[in-house]
Amino acid sequence: MASNTTPPPRIRAALFDMDGLLIDSEDLYTEVTNIILKRYNRPSIPWSIKAQLQGRPGPQAGVIFHNWAQLPISHEQFMAEQSGLQKDLFKRTKPLPGVMELLSGLKSKGVHMALATSSHKGNFELKSAHLGDLFGYFEKEHQVLGDDPRIPAGRGKPAPDIYLLALSTLNKTLEAQGQPPIQPEECLVFEDSVPGVESGRRAGMQVVWCPHPELLVEYKGREKEVLAGLTGEHKEDEEAQLQKTEVEVIQGKRRVGMPGEIDDGWGRLHHSLENFPYESYGIGSKL
Repeated sequence: MASNTTPPPRIRAALFDMDGLLIDSEDLYTEVTNIILKRYNRPSIPWSIKAQLQGRPGPQAGVIFHNWAQLPISHEQFMAEQSGLQKDLFKRTKPLPGVMELLSGLKSKGVHMALATSSHKGNFELKSAHLGDLFGYFEKEHQVLGDDPRIPAGRGKPAPDIYLLALSTLNKTLEAQGQPPIQPEECLVFEDSVPGVESGRRAGMQVVWCPHPELLVEYKGREKEVLAGLTGEHKEDEEAQLQKTEVEVIQGKRRVGMPGEIDDGWGRLHHSLENFPYESYGIGSKL
């Protein structure tokens, strides 16, 4: 683990989560889930459970959800009902406040951008097809989805692989242009979920945590742990695996695979993406 005296460098790249960060799909996920729960006389999903689902790949999130929900139907039937509802609701996703201005501002200042979402291709297309203005900021080769075959099985968030892979796509482009590669510590990860923040911190990157207000309530008093990637939501026997990565990257100033430290300055809480303070991250005029 790096010393908390290591100052974060200026930002050259911004890596974005999607659900609940760029678009309002997290609330739509909740709506879909509660419709199905109500059908079977089960209570609405509480944020104590939803917090564990956010940012995780579908299969991992599914295990957590079904262990809690105890629905009288098979996983397959639940998925079928969920898919039917999502096909309609996901077509109405919209950008969250400040997103379009932030993406435009980062582009104008020469910051390289990539997408790193746990959503699989089918759901991603449902959510994004009508939002060309938003997703046009991310070149196709810089969009990394949850079912990307380059991400090893079981290595979704909070493991660092997806963000390291997103960085590698940017560096591949820069290499072709004869430009110097971006180091992990020069990346700013934008996340709303707790596992996502940990993923970014374990990737050796700086992180902005912009959570849903209800999630922030759930972690009241533990904000510093979240920002350091130290909530310990995963089992202790997973720690060794989380410290490994199978994505080839240039080692930055922080050890890839390790979380951060409390108050190390590499993770910050933002309640909104509106009026983003570019200068405080070393983002000024075009790089």
